[in-house]
Amino acid sequence: MDLDTKSGKKNSYTSLDINHFYESITSKSKLKDDKTFLHKNSILIQSDVLNKNNFEKEIFDLIITSPPYNVDIKYNSHKDDLTYEEYLDFSEKWMKNCFIWTKSQGRFCLNIPLDKNKGGQKSVGADLTLLAQKIGWKYHSTIIWNEGNISRRTAWGSWLSAAAPYVIAPVELIVIFYKDEWKKTYGSKISDISKDEFMEWTNGLWTFNGESKKRIGHPAPFPIELPYRCIKLFSFVDDIIFDPFAGSGTTLIAANNNNRFSIGLEIDQKYFELAKQRIINETTLLL
Repeated sequence: MDLDTKSGKKNSYTSLDINHFYESITSKSKLKDDKTFLHKNSILIQSDVLNKNNFEKEIFDLIITSPPYNVDIKYNSHKDDLTYEEYLDFSEKWMKNCFIWTKSQGRFCLNIPLDKNKGGQKSVGADLTLLAQKIGWKYHSTIIWNEGNISRRTAWGSWLSAAAPYVIAPVELIVIFYKDEWKKTYGSKISDISKDEFMEWTNGLWTFNGESKKRIGHPAPFPIELPYRCIKLFSFVDDIIFDPFAGSGTTLIAANNNNRFSIGLEIDQKYFELAKQRIINETTLLL
């Protein structure tokens, strides 16, 4: 696979030399072998996204991720009830690392809440969008994800009174950023999106159900439809897809099954093992 961001050559690695690919992009000496899982065209690494030494160069074509929302979800290895200032500091650090690791024409699909009310009203979507731009990410657009299976309860605050009503929007955001240039001029230049998909998905309102926590075995999974659409719309065949919060491995599965290479980081041992098993069970070799 060509890792030179100035090169227009088609990627050339296959799953047979995924080990060589891994060695070429990581600080392998800083990672233990049992912390790395290589399968077909996916690489899963048990490591913290805050570790600046995870990768040695600009390698990613597209980042797709859903970071912790800071709403007190009971993860094993992440404290999800930070103060809002701590949460913004954490967000700045990981988004800055991702910026460093991304190619000049790389894109970034960030799935985040529009806002949050637990612990006080916070404009999470707006604040993280501004923070990403402060780091250097350039803003392109925002997709509104209407989750068809989340609560429609609206009777919050003062019932039938203007005293203190709450407005709850049953949507999340997928904010699209890029690093230096929006137009992609390198890579395979092979798109596999259909006309109908392109017409539907370039409408910035996406409606599909969320994912079942019980079915996946993770407290905050997103549905495979989300990375599937982002991968086909914003990347070429053979591109390198990255998820810094791999969780249950959904992004890697979607990438592998759509002729892309994928790399994921997951800090927690339990979720790392869960993602491994899902990658083994749910990926097909297409490249």
